[in-house]
Amino acid sequence: MDLTIFGSGYVGLVTGACLAEVGNHVLCVDVDQAKIDLLNAGGVPIHEPGLEEMIHRNSAAGRLAFSSDLAAGVAHGLFQFIAVGTPPDEDGSADLRHVLSVATTIGECMDSYRIVVDKSTVPVGTADRVTARIRATHAARGIDIAFDVVSNPEFLKEGAAIEDFMRPDRVIVGTDNPRTAELLRALYAPFNRSHDRLMVMDIRSAELTKYAANAILATKISFMNELSNIAEAVGADIEQVRVGIGSDPRIGYQFIYPGCGYGGSCFPKDVQALERTATAVGYDAELLRAVEAVNYRQKDVLFSKISEHFAGALGGKVIALWGLAFKPNTDDMREASSRRLMERLWEAGASVRAFDPVAMRETRRIYGERPDLALADDPIAALEGADALAIVTEWTQFRSPDFREVRARLRNPVIFDGRNILDARQVTTAGITYISIGRGPMHPSH
Repeated sequence: MDLTIFGSGYVGLVTGACLAEVGNHVLCVDVDQAKIDLLNAGGVPIHEPGLEEMIHRNSAAGRLAFSSDLAAGVAHGLFQFIAVGTPPDEDGSADLRHVLSVATTIGECMDSYRIVVDKSTVPVGTADRVTARIRATHAARGIDIAFDVVSNPEFLKEGAAIEDFMRPDRVIVGTDNPRTAELLRALYAPFNRSHDRLMVMDIRSAELTKYAANAILATKISFMNELSNIAEAVGADIEQVRVGIGSDPRIGYQFIYPGCGYGGSCFPKDVQALERTATAVGYDAELLRAVEAVNYRQKDVLFSKISEHFAGALGGKVIALWGLAFKPNTDDMREASSRRLMERLWEAGASVRAFDPVAMRETRRIYGERPDLALADDPIAALEGADALAIVTEWTQFRSPDFREVRARLRNPVIFDGRNILDARQVTTAGITYISIGRGPMHPSH
């Protein structure tokens, strides 16, 4: 099939590459000419395991192309995927300007039937607004061309997006037109072979399903972080509690890891947007507000522990940071816990020496050159001259360091583990104080 993807960001590139991988002819369109030039030159603007190779493979095969020509995009595909950004507006609601701008372009340029697919994460009712925008442009043109608008939300985890798209848990299609549902079923057939994962529902239910899924996962994280603070206050160990409750199959182990808060482009934005959607229809979503408030507070926990350890005297201190991305296997630093920690440390007069396997360039893009931020070539180099180590992202390579070397490099032998990824006994046996989430400080045994 011929497909057009509007938006060559995270969702658009993964969607376009994966749909091309199974034989479709995909044209990715973006108004950012620099991004299109980069993609046409063989570059990829984001880090996602397996994506660069898939883009190169399908571009070479002639199944995947990139353009800034909007009209060409509308002409190309029967399916018109809208995969542009929906950043939070000033009040926390989703900003639909880019989505509606694409809808206007489609309405102005289409000359035959099109299926417009909302792939971006959008509030309930967005499909109605896209439909109204296209109809308004048709009225202005004096034409009446048939089209359908479909909700087809993405469920991609950054760092595992290719796997999620190629082997999905579910494919949600929101449409009121049975013929359109069958066309989407044919499009997704290559990803749907072992058993039927495609679920057809009404459009508004499909739109809400995406927000509901992310809100539930964010709720589990915030609830576990709330428990971790209670555990520490009463002298319990949250890691033992986690194992105890996770063994219940009704709860399970996923998303119950305590830490220093969630980040990224989805959970913070989607929880806020769903809460604002509820407010707009007169419902007070207290639980969603609490999830957001707990997460905001949790991002200060590491700084509070560091400040307490040094009795508030952080001026002139150097803190080594392992991990800058909001999660492993991505360079995305949107709403990352590392950003809050660094900014609090700088406010207190401390300096930061940081390392991340892939997010160093993004860090420099955000913060530029500054005397209180040094980016090291490797994790051990980040420890040079540091008074303490803070682990903020649970990259695999941070899980088993040489603790003797860590102790030798640190001015003060103390590790603040914001993700509870280290073995406390190994840390303390090496003569290092271990301060983590949801349990009291653990000191070396002499």
